[in-house]
Amino acid sequence: MFIQTETTPNPNTLKFLPGQDVLGSGAVEYTGPASATDSPLAQALFAIDGVAAVFLGGDFITVGKTDSADWATVKTLALAAIMDHYASGKPARIQSATETDDSDHDPIIVKIKELLDTRVRPSVAQDGGDITFDRFEDGVVYLHMKGSCAGCPSSTATLKHGVENMLKYYIPEIVRVESAY
Repeated sequence: MFIQTETTPNPNTLKFLPGQDVLGSGAVEYTGPASATDSPLAQALFAIDGVAAVFLGGDFITVGKTDSADWATVKTLALAAIMDHYASGKPARIQSATETDDSDHDPIIVKIKELLDTRVRPSVAQDGGDITFDRFEDGVVYLHMKGSCAGCPSSTATLKHGVENMLKYYIPEIVRVESAY
């Protein structure tokens, strides 16, 4: 197995491309070992000293490290953990049978989600991250930046200038876009 790596705009994250599906569709972010109970892959990565976050995308894995950790060490151990995981045959994530897609039927929200899925998410996925819809209230769209996009120096510019301008262009009811915390 050959795993490629790519740098991201966030110096504390690195994108790993295993050359095969990670989740297939969707994405999930883990901010610590306690949140990774449904992911054998994330658990293996959190076992590495210095790993602070794990983001699983359709075909990539983004690993975030602590400021004090050294990429040379973390990268080597992460590559080994990812290879071991794929050799085990375990899924990257074990989904609960009760998980559902709680789609809203408000036409504005449907359009927001469609624009995010088709025009924004593919672009931020190239940088090892994701952007997801949180809510729409009083003309304000609240979004979550995940993976390498969370805490990235350019994430505010991406959100305010790129995403906000695009959404306001297509949906006049939108007044502004904010990060959901």
